Amino acid sequence: MARVRVTLKPTVNDPEGITIAKALGRLGFESVDQVRSGKYFEITLDEDSEPRARRQVGEMCDKLLANPVIERYSFDLEGA
Repeated sequence: MARVRVTLKPTVNDPEGITIAKALGRLGFESVDQVRSGKYFEITLDEDSEPRARRQVGEMCDKLLANPVIERYSFDLEGA
């Protein structure tokens, strides 16, 4: 299984994160300074080779799951 996290690059404005941070403040969580939103995927692979699984997940992120212009990604593999 691959656990993929996709987040906006630090230099990209995050309107969803700003809205969430403001809402948390209105709910009484005054210590919240900033929120950055993102996406999370769990991908089950039928692959015995960790290097091949790592390469495949990287390609999935590059081609579909993340926009390399404004987003960055990281992932962990489990059970490869």
